[in-house]
Amino acid sequence: MWKPPECTVSGGFFLLVGWFALCCGWQMALTVLGAAAWHEFGHLLALRLCGGEARRLRVGMLGAVIEVRGAMGYGQELASALAGPLANLLAAAILGRMRCTTAAGANGVLCAFNLLPVRPLDGGRALYLLLAWMAGPGTAEWGCRWVGISTALAAAGPNPRMTTSFAMNPSLEISGQ
Repeated sequence: MWKPPECTVSGGFFLLVGWFALCCGWQMALTVLGAAAWHEFGHLLALRLCGGEARRLRVGMLGAVIEVRGAMGYGQELASALAGPLANLLAAAILGRMRCTTAAGANGVLCAFNLLPVRPLDGGRALYLLLAWMAGPGTAEWGCRWVGISTALAAAGPNPRMTTSFAMNPSLEISGQ
């Protein structure tokens, strides 16, 4: 019998949703929340199909984290990591055909953003798992750091202030300040 994971939601998440609703309206906030919920459902479904068990789902300001009970193989974990973006990609295609452009766009943007090769995003996790599977965890860690830094610098490239701030202190979040 399937047991749903324990779920915790931070207070910051509610503040972020409230702020987003004030700026963009409740309809847009609910659309984005629906895309995010579908994304997490994709992860949970793949996890279940791969034989894993979700122990806890933590939802915070910067996204959700699923804690898994026990160990999984690289292939199983990779499938679970990519299932969230795949769920959003499928939803975007279906909703687009139905002419639900706002919902399709929200799912498409969430898919693309989560596939960026930066940890802790799904794309960064997938990159780590692929590299670890092929070359070992040490090489994967090194490769992910370089790809993450390169991605951050490429994103900051058009803004010299962001590039300078990042080069002086790579632990800074890229905010353009």
